[in-house]
Amino acid sequence: MVELLRTNDLVLISLVEAILREAGIDIFIADQHMSALEGSLGFLPRRVLVLEDDAAEARAALAEGGLSEELSDG
Repeated sequence: MVELLRTNDLVLISLVEAILREAGIDIFIADQHMSALEGSLGFLPRRVLVLEDDAAEARAALAEGGLSEELSDG
């Protein structure tokens, strides 16, 4: 799997999830339960992951949605 972004912003994660699901791309939100355990301290961001085969399409969909600034390098 490839990491597209990491953040503690739940609204951003919801937006990314909606854009990618609309594009037919399955995603996995890693560390979502660990992030809940640490409270609001922000030291365990959630990570948005996609299959390697879907990474280019996912990045393009997110860029089209105006989120290219949020993407992890890679």
